[in-house]
Amino acid sequence: MAKQINVALIGNPNTGKTSVFNQLTGLNQQVGNYPGITVEKKEGVAKLSRTHKAHILDLPGTYSLNASSLDENLVIELLLNKNDKDYPDVAVVISDVENLKRNLLLFTQIKDLGLPTILVINMADRMDRKGISLDIPVLEKELKTKIALVSSRKNTGIDYLKELIIQYQNLSTEPCVNASSIDPTYFDRLRQAFPNQSLYKLWLVITQDVNFGNLNRKAILPDSDFTPKAHAELKRLQQKETIARYQFINGVLKQGFTKDVNAAKDLRGRLDRVLTHKVWGYAIFFGIMLLIFQAIYDWSSYPMDFIDSTFASFSEWAKDSLPPGMFTDLIAEGIIPGIGGVVIFIPQIAFLFLFISILEESGYMSRVVFLMDKIMKKFGLSGKSVVPLVSGTACAIPAVMATRNIEDWKERLITILVVPFTTCSARLPVYLIIISLVIPDERVLGLFNLQGLTLMLLYLLGFGMSVFSAWVLNKLLKMRSKSYFVIEMPDYKLPLFKNVAINVVEKTKSFVFGAGKIILAISIVLWVLASYGPTDEFKNAEEIVIENYGDTLSEEEFNTEVASLKLENSYIGYMGKAIEPAVAPLGYDWKIGIAIISSFAAREVFVGTLATIYSVGSDNEQTIKSRMAAEQNPILGGPLFTFASGISLLLFYAFAMQCMSTLAIVKRETNSWKWPSIQFVAMTIIAYVAALIAFQFLK
Repeated sequence: MAKQINVALIGNPNTGKTSVFNQLTGLNQQVGNYPGITVEKKEGVAKLSRTHKAHILDLPGTYSLNASSLDENLVIELLLNKNDKDYPDVAVVISDVENLKRNLLLFTQIKDLGLPTILVINMADRMDRKGISLDIPVLEKELKTKIALVSSRKNTGIDYLKELIIQYQNLSTEPCVNASSIDPTYFDRLRQAFPNQSLYKLWLVITQDVNFGNLNRKAILPDSDFTPKAHAELKRLQQKETIARYQFINGVLKQGFTKDVNAAKDLRGRLDRVLTHKVWGYAIFFGIMLLIFQAIYDWSSYPMDFIDSTFASFSEWAKDSLPPGMFTDLIAEGIIPGIGGVVIFIPQIAFLFLFISILEESGYMSRVVFLMDKIMKKFGLSGKSVVPLVSGTACAIPAVMATRNIEDWKERLITILVVPFTTCSARLPVYLIIISLVIPDERVLGLFNLQGLTLMLLYLLGFGMSVFSAWVLNKLLKMRSKSYFVIEMPDYKLPLFKNVAINVVEKTKSFVFGAGKIILAISIVLWVLASYGPTDEFKNAEEIVIENYGDTLSEEEFNTEVASLKLENSYIGYMGKAIEPAVAPLGYDWKIGIAIISSFAAREVFVGTLATIYSVGSDNEQTIKSRMAAEQNPILGGPLFTFASGISLLLFYAFAMQCMSTLAIVKRETNSWKWPSIQFVAMTIIAYVAALIAFQFLK
């Protein structure tokens, strides 16, 4: 059995930590949350050799061990707690060759904890272009460590890094900088008061502003006669420590790092002047978004049609091949259509994640955040709010979590409350099926697909509504707010295919399996409710149809009438009829009403619900889309899905809060049920009113 080594990947934001993580682990990784905390936890397994493997934890980006946010605090908490199951045998600090001076501050701090530490200098392929040369032996000697020069793009240095991890026990644990030199008398007293503890570990525990969640301060700082310094004095000593570390780093880099300023090309400056321009910047961003949504529709139509017809064939095959009975009906009419209602949207969701990953990997997304800061400020937000609003296009849950890097509480609260208006991937299946039914598949000016334009308008509507809501909340919430927006602009780079591919696969997989579990469970429940009824009308449906129509119906028409009568008199039919008066003014029938109610668990359930309801007793050779297109409005007559009812549905789903998981995360982030309750009620009212006005106006 291979020996397992615990490895912690640590580094500043934008040093390429994720690229190194992906190179080491490939697809052997999983994303979850830290226990009890809504901060993303990425971990994976790397095969180092035939005898060694590594459990690799990708820790949140941090600039130093002086934490200013909860996710930074997680890094310190792990490094101080030897009892944690993820406590690293070796720390791998990822640095960027162009920002080595800043990155080494964190490295020297981790080294002072007495932890075996490897320094990775990433993006080595940029050295020639930037005129940088490194004397690795000198740097290794001065920093008392081993250095791996890595290029994720050219896939160099990873094998050497694996060798260093295997040989981690040979690394020096001697500190680079002796922090006690900033106040020898104070540190001597600290050492005498707590003789069994690491001196730098004590210093970090004493000086942290944030409270540890899983670490007991008293276990490290038991009661003693030691008198701590005042907060202001501790801050002054922290500044002295930082100055001492940078003096050491400057001395090291003077010996081992040289840069020819004339060799560096100013392509980045020229691109920034265009992409962050107050006019052209917005025009380019709008153009990029337009191209993305056109591509989503044009590229995915063929695989979607194939998936749709394949699942219809699966249902038919199940009915023909399996023995007749309840179990076969459940599979053919419940499970297969329910799952098919999600799988059909994999191509479009994958393309969306593909484009977002490319924009993030290239460094362009940071420019968008910078560009939007001035606009955001006018609405009570900061440029940092753009990160959650943009990441909300994937899922509102990590988007709400991403608000943790917004320091100001008022701006953070407003961002949390408005993020669910942005169009997440769970809304995409609803949008796509409704748009395909009510918007013509035609081109405007011979270039732009009308359906793609509609999808883009829905994304813009969601973003616009979130910004407008932020403005309203900023006026209503009487909180004082004063914050400054600072963002680091990473260099432009060609996206790494491996990083993009892993990101697309992981996010699409999490959507499909996350939605799939809910939809499978709800599909089974709905099928049972639709396949049984409490009255004689359900039990005697065939006799009633014969009595009403005699011999005038063909076999297919007879089966359709029986299925329709049974469905209307089933348990789900009675439930739908009960809520029909509330949804009829919006242009919906009881079937859509059931789909809307069930989708309050998760939006993507809508299509799966309709797929299950329409499949009960119907011709399984038909696709989901064709069954929905053939549905008739029982009150107004004609097709149920018209332009008016379609736009009404799109607006309802654009504004309604239909995600129990998001509400749970908002409760945890705000530490109160007050805010998610207000959020749920307000968004539902806005959605209902918008849908009502749209249908009544357009019908």
